[in-house]
Amino acid sequence: MVTDIAHLTHAVEASAVMKLLPARPHVLALGEPTHGEDTLLDVRNELFRQLVEQEGYRTIAVESDCLAGLLVDTYVTTGAGTLDEAMAHGFSHGFGASAANRELVRWAREYNTGRPAADQLRFAGFDAPLEMTGAASPRQALTALHTFLTSWPDADGLADGPTGSLLPCTAETLDELLGADDRWTGPAALMDPSRSCGRSPEAVQLALIAHDLVSLLDERAPRLIAAAGREDWDRARLHGRTATGLLSYHAWLADTTPARMTRLVSVRDRMMAENLLALAARGPVLAFAHNAHLQREKSSMRMGGERLEWWSAGSIVSAHLGPAYAFLPTALGTIRHQGVDTPPPETVEGLLYALPEDRFLIDARRLAATLGDPLPAPRVSPWFGYFGLDPAHLKEADGLVFVRDVRG
Repeated sequence: MVTDIAHLTHAVEASAVMKLLPARPHVLALGEPTHGEDTLLDVRNELFRQLVEQEGYRTIAVESDCLAGLLVDTYVTTGAGTLDEAMAHGFSHGFGASAANRELVRWAREYNTGRPAADQLRFAGFDAPLEMTGAASPRQALTALHTFLTSWPDADGLADGPTGSLLPCTAETLDELLGADDRWTGPAALMDPSRSCGRSPEAVQLALIAHDLVSLLDERAPRLIAAAGREDWDRARLHGRTATGLLSYHAWLADTTPARMTRLVSVRDRMMAENLLALAARGPVLAFAHNAHLQREKSSMRMGGERLEWWSAGSIVSAHLGPAYAFLPTALGTIRHQGVDTPPPETVEGLLYALPEDRFLIDARRLAATLGDPLPAPRVSPWFGYFGLDPAHLKEADGLVFVRDVRG
């Protein structure tokens, strides 16, 4: 079998990726099967560098807090602040501690130095402001959106029109309704709906206010874009998406029905998809996240004995963009420092591990056709932090990156 698939492999290079695709996709997504391993991020960095330099991609988006990512984008485009500050405050999930992420940001700043703004590389987080232990307060997003709208009082009577202000509330009322941030961020709410304030009278009113603010932002887009510029209006839209998404997420944290956990993971991926689509509206995007967030198929996981299924961000973006979305999952052989040893030879990972190269790109659809039906059984992961490749997904992937050994 090894000799049957060896001819399907290529070096992990931009030119090889493009040969697998009918045209340059508007969103090219690279997935990883586990987080926190710089070996995989080093592969990403080199491939993304080539795609930026050779194929004209100008946005790199990663699975990290979309609001925190604005700090990194400011650093790489203007040089404001320091690299240390960007890494300490511009990433969520602890990803700022990664040496490979640091190298990506350092290189992006270096790439932009001396380039005109229109040709600069942009950086974005496209995840919601969520951590494993809970969700952020909607304060930052809501107050930023409100502040933007009140900064342009002459924009079609936003502050003082013939019938009074069109804004649904004052900044003071907004602050009172939000209350203390620890009402929103307490980790106990993830497992205990009664500890969430997401369906309190204040939260319900905030959701209506957020909807009204986003409506005003869109209804007055011609005037606001002319007054503030497209860049600031786009940022306000990001704050609006994030505010409404977070309020929805908090509402589901307070839910007590069996749909609760499925809705929570679904809201997160919907927010990720909305951010990716918004980034794609301004130009081609390179996206990086867990395979489960970028695949075209439904995602699934077990949590607390319950199997959850939801449509991933990638599946949503693919539904909108069609062939303008491309996805390359990554599979791996070993993560020995996490107890993931040599893959069984009858699995897809085992067949790929038997090839001599340390890392390579392979035509996923041709691999599936060569393996035939039935496809090999999925590899059983011995560690909760690593998701083995589902062979059934090969037919919907545009390529597959394989890394033989991930070293700690």
